[in-house]
Amino acid sequence: MLMSTPSPASEADGAAAVKLPREIKVLVAAAFLIAIGFGIVAPVLPQFAQSFHVSVGAAAVVVSVFAFTRLVFAPLSGVLVERLGERRTYILGILIVAASSAACAFAQNYWQLLLFRGLGGIGSTMFTVSAMGLLIRLAPPQARGKVSSLYAGSFLLGNITGPAAGGLLAGFGLQLPFLVYAGALVLVALLVATQLPAAVPAPAEAAEPAGVQAVAQGPGLEGAAAAGPLPASGTGPAQGAGPAQGAGPAQGAGKQAPLLLRAALGIPAYRAVLASSFANGWSAFGIRMALVPLFATAALGAGPEVAGISLAVFAIGTGIALMFSGRLADTWGRKPMILLGLLVNGLGMGVLGFTGDVFWFFAVSLVAGLGSGLMGPAQQATVADVIGNERSGGKVLATFQMCSDFGAIIGPIAAGYLVDLFSYGLAFSMATVVALVAVVFWLPAAETQR
Repeated sequence: MLMSTPSPASEADGAAAVKLPREIKVLVAAAFLIAIGFGIVAPVLPQFAQSFHVSVGAAAVVVSVFAFTRLVFAPLSGVLVERLGERRTYILGILIVAASSAACAFAQNYWQLLLFRGLGGIGSTMFTVSAMGLLIRLAPPQARGKVSSLYAGSFLLGNITGPAAGGLLAGFGLQLPFLVYAGALVLVALLVATQLPAAVPAPAEAAEPAGVQAVAQGPGLEGAAAAGPLPASGTGPAQGAGPAQGAGPAQGAGKQAPLLLRAALGIPAYRAVLASSFANGWSAFGIRMALVPLFATAALGAGPEVAGISLAVFAIGTGIALMFSGRLADTWGRKPMILLGLLVNGLGMGVLGFTGDVFWFFAVSLVAGLGSGLMGPAQQATVADVIGNERSGGKVLATFQMCSDFGAIIGPIAAGYLVDLFSYGLAFSMATVVALVAVVFWLPAAETQR
């Protein structure tokens, strides 16, 4: 008896019909609260640093030290996830950031502020990696792109609304936003502690798409298989998996061991997603935040309000793409969406440095934001495909996050030197070059979704 192949339309209907676990909605709500708090602090932090009578460069260091400590301590967060479990590491990380934010409000000098803000980066990477691990464990395989879009969209919405609230709160004192952020994070910790079970279950639809099995059998994975077991295709007990590993080592002895980083690195799709994560960090989180405001003032002769609007336009473009990119990642596949996002974002950022008026500056910012939103859910879904629902992958997740942070740190530095030596156009064009390098990594990689 012949079996028909499902059409893309029927697959789309199936992905849309998947009921998401309640725990995912808890994580999405927590992400929104975190993003609002971060947005409240973001516009106030440089001003608070300058209140200690330091230079603009020193104030910028207070902003970048958060990303630096995230990068340095990401490997530790991966170890903690594997030893303590995602839920415990998430709550601990949230409380560390809350304590750091409250301490910043009471800083008596610049160096105390720098230290307290840097310590917050440790907690940030802990809950970021843990949240990714929880989403991978909870998301049905056929709806991973949808879940990634929901999570990213909640962060985006919080980042858009938070700065406005931060500006209002700053009128009552520069310390108040930090205390409000700390309070919001305590609420998040309570939410996760009370609404997520101690043992986070894998979804009932644990069967992975056949594409992951095909990847595991594809060329170039012999070394990965020798280094350690590849992510099982989520078949549960048939693979010898015990209970889901939500609460750490205390759970059943039959659980699968964590996916080894060297095993994941043997998978071409994982190496490719590291490259695209670095490119997205370089462009969307690095050059955009550091170079766009300077370009608006120096090259376009516009005021800071134009730079702020351009950042909002970029975020709007990302939000528009997130409305459909997750669903397409679940139906079309991860690889096409990442390739499309890299090309749109990379070319958009490259053209941005050659815009000569405000209208085109905004228009190209919107296009670049669309590119970032197109690839975001597909990237996280690819990492989820590699790890699988029944396996922990703390170090694998941490490495993925580190690549984005690394791009966000060195991208602005490299672009700044190019501006000083050459021009804004060349500095922005570097984002295009980095994106094209990531495309080269993705071309030979196999699709993980099907």
